[in-house]
Amino acid sequence: MAGAVTDLRFTLLGTGTSSGIPVIACDCATCTSDDPRDRRTRVGAVLEFTDPEGQPRTVLLDCPPDHREHALRHRIRRVDAILFTHAHVDHVFGLDDARLYNVSMRAPVHLYAERTVLDDLERIYDHIFRPHRNVNKSFVADVVTHAVLPGEPIALFGVQATPVRLLHGALPIVGWRFDAPGARAASAGGSAGPIAYCTDVNGIPPETWPRLAGLDTLVLDMLRERAHPTHFSLQDALGVAGRLRARRTVLTHMTHDVRHAELSARLPAGVELGYDGMRL
Repeated sequence: MAGAVTDLRFTLLGTGTSSGIPVIACDCATCTSDDPRDRRTRVGAVLEFTDPEGQPRTVLLDCPPDHREHALRHRIRRVDAILFTHAHVDHVFGLDDARLYNVSMRAPVHLYAERTVLDDLERIYDHIFRPHRNVNKSFVADVVTHAVLPGEPIALFGVQATPVRLLHGALPIVGWRFDAPGARAASAGGSAGPIAYCTDVNGIPPETWPRLAGLDTLVLDMLRERAHPTHFSLQDALGVAGRLRARRTVLTHMTHDVRHAELSARLPAGVELGYDGMRL
């Protein structure tokens, strides 16, 4: 199709909780596992594609402390935009590395988030947003901020990205849905259908369910099997997967309570555990 996005690929860069796996000073079965799928860096993802004008584009979902490792591992050489879900440390503490993309692209990196999250980023990264205060002239990131509202789509180089309201305990955050009608996946096994990325969530408000309908792929928070006050448990996540009925549900943001091979064998059809580097 003329004018469509091509070479679309969505990759899970990190699938671990805030401590990462292995956990410091832990000798549990998961932290000492030799299964590479049990090694989980802090959570994040990347959407890569060629836009309708033939330009390669890269969009990050959050920018965790492990972003440098992600970028080197996956040879990420440009970042056009970063879409944030919320401002917790494990989702934003890699932003300083955006300055290297400024050099490689000779362009700013665009940041999309709710106004409250942008305010938090400006507070955390005072040296980026108020460089005139720096004692020495510093090499800081060049970024452009854009405030988003849940339910209101934004256009990103031929892809429609819609922030959707989610709840992370008492904290309102957003997930992101991507639609690219007519898009072609980069590989025969990949999906170019609607995909939603919903991490750090333990509640979906009534108005959000319709915005998550008709998904091909759902990436969904699942911390562990036991209940947690701010994250979906396995039972919670399976309930959401059953209600939304995406073709494929991939679970992310897991603790060291989860051993990949053991839990994978007990999951129902259509639901699977994510792992670092998994391409959807």
